Amino acid sequence: MRNATPIYSEPPVGQIVIAGNWKMYKTQAEALEFLKGFLGQLSETPEDREVVLCVPFTALSILSKNLHGGRIKIGAQNIHWETEGAYTGEISGAMLTELGCRYVVVGHSERRQYFGETDETVNKRLKAAQAAGLTPILCVGETKEQRDRNETEAVIAGQITADLAGIDQQNLVIAYEPIWAIGTGDTCEAAEANRVIGLIRSQLSNPNVSIQYGGSVKPANVDEIMAQPEIDGALVGGASLTPDSFARIVNFQ
Repeated sequence: MRNATPIYSEPPVGQIVIAGNWKMYKTQAEALEFLKGFLGQLSETPEDREVVLCVPFTALSILSKNLHGGRIKIGAQNIHWETEGAYTGEISGAMLTELGCRYVVVGHSERRQYFGETDETVNKRLKAAQAAGLTPILCVGETKEQRDRNETEAVIAGQITADLAGIDQQNLVIAYEPIWAIGTGDTCEAAEANRVIGLIRSQLSNPNVSIQYGGSVKPANVDEIMAQPEIDGALVGGASLTPDSFARIVNFQ
């Protein structure tokens, strides 16, 4: 919750966390080109804002080298629950931390929808992230059909209960991403996003967990979103792919 007294160092409680999720976009060359246009726009960014780039695995190393010692943190988009093994196509916590990762997105709706992610596997990935010293960004949210059936609160309550079983809430970021608003151009009304995030916060044992809003966040609506008292940041998809648009979001007013 904004303006809370800090009680944990990673991430600092009360700090605003603005994370870009590049999904399956950008080669290494394109990632470096992004940095050229982006870094120069952070000179006026308040120090209390954590800026994170969650990029494809192939871009982690080159961005880490180019951002070493800077204020931008690097995040991955997935993590396996085992430390090693015969899990073709997966990646371990040690592999991510070796590359300089500090954050990892867990349970994104696209992982749930297309790749069989369940609350059980999300919980296991969260535990693996924390065991590796990473801060997980847990994504929760409802579909359009669930919202139309007035099931938003029940769906999200179920996700929070199952996903966070046995999880250290002192080292956690949560992103509320209504699935019907991801990549559609439709944004949850700021007041409604604030209401749902308040409900999420009420279920936590640590009410100071940073909770982001995600779902078609863009320069045109970020100021209104971030003016809401319960919203501690944003998880940004398409608008994080362009240096100017993501810089405007990071430098919201």
